[in-house]
Amino acid sequence: MAILSPRRRRSTALTVAAVAGATAAGVCLAVGSASAGTISGPLYRDPSSAVVRWVAANPGDSRAAVIRDKIASQPQARWFANFNISTAQSEAAAYVGAANAAQQIPVLSVYQITNRDCGGASAGGAPDLNQYQTWVSNFSRGLGNQTVIIILETDSLALLTCLNSNEINARNQAISTATRTIKSANPNAKVYLDAGHSTWNSANETANRLRAAGVQYADGFFSNVSNYNSTSSEANFGRAVISALNGMGLSGKRQVIDTSRNGGASGDWCGDDNTDRRIGMYPTTNTGDSNIDAYLWVKPPGEADGCRYTAGSFQPDLAYSLANGVPNPPTTAPPTTAPPTTAPPTTAPPTTAPPTTAPPTTAPPTTAPPTTPPPTGNGCSASVAVNQWNGGFTASVTVTAGSAAINGWTVTITLPSGAAVTGVWNAQASGTSGTVRYTNVGYNGRVGAGQSTNFGFQGTGTGPSTASCAAS
Repeated sequence: MAILSPRRRRSTALTVAAVAGATAAGVCLAVGSASAGTISGPLYRDPSSAVVRWVAANPGDSRAAVIRDKIASQPQARWFANFNISTAQSEAAAYVGAANAAQQIPVLSVYQITNRDCGGASAGGAPDLNQYQTWVSNFSRGLGNQTVIIILETDSLALLTCLNSNEINARNQAISTATRTIKSANPNAKVYLDAGHSTWNSANETANRLRAAGVQYADGFFSNVSNYNSTSSEANFGRAVISALNGMGLSGKRQVIDTSRNGGASGDWCGDDNTDRRIGMYPTTNTGDSNIDAYLWVKPPGEADGCRYTAGSFQPDLAYSLANGVPNPPTTAPPTTAPPTTAPPTTAPPTTAPPTTAPPTTAPPTTAPPTTPPPTGNGCSASVAVNQWNGGFTASVTVTAGSAAINGWTVTITLPSGAAVTGVWNAQASGTSGTVRYTNVGYNGRVGAGQSTNFGFQGTGTGPSTASCAAS
């Protein structure tokens, strides 16, 4: 979520200081008891969130009404991503206490694991796993005893490429211990572990990773954080993961899905530069699906991915773009029928979905966007941006049509000696080393004149620096 690093993008942690008078006027919150799932009740809408504060401070802005009614009115997750052992308990207690007073369910996204983002652009978290456990213990003491939803360590299980086997085992043990620590402190806490998303690792691989990290102690798993996969695709993926867990004797696990920006579309993988994405289903515990406990906005809409703006900063133009043209939220509980499970996604899968091993978690590639001008005529060009770390890389490739639309493309990339591709998304590959050809998949073959599409891949060794494109 990073891309959002070809995965997704995370939200930067916010402080817990309340802002007086920063409520969004004239909005209705969709609340109601849950239908299906194991959580019942309204989700917490923070009156001091960045979007609410912006609306309160800019009542005359032409974008304010749309942002107020369609984003500020809705409950969103609070990210706990700034590592500070001494304030962990007080920050959690302040946020949870405010939610309890409002008789609403808070969503807390914990993002503190050691070696976060494989040392990439979103690196940070606890310096070591002993300090991580101390932070978790302090944080847990601030959770009270009412229902809270914990999104525990985005990308921590889907992204393991930079870890050796001993480090993977240590991380699994840390997450398992953290889950039990939280549950012991607040038995009503609902804890969900990282499942990546539907176009990352397979359902069976995801289930294996969840089991290794102690999902038996958790309530289930989350998917699609900061990403764009359709709700129906994520629900199908979740059912497959649950089936695999059931086959391991781990029954009763459920899914939560991030729908904060999966309501449409195509375009650049980075939310900062994309005006085609839209918010998805409004947050609710009323899912109508017994496998799904909630649809959540884990990634707060309007918070930047780090391309044009600082990651995690609220940007009204991004929020307006996500909300523009989207129906207003319901003023009563949403329908109890489950989302379609067979219809294809209404838009192409995320142009940055990670492979079977994930790239860094929430920040875009550290290199500048490609500047190669598109070719003239009925041709195409390709530029590659690499996010390199010790022993591996992720590559985001931009395919740009010339002055005429193209109906298919093939990108040729020669990998450095010793490099090997371990996963591909939004393309089909002809090999894993040496010269590799990537061809479009069904939904991204047609590219309008002067327009672009993206695909990506992950590998070991050193990433490539150039790519060539041929239209078909």
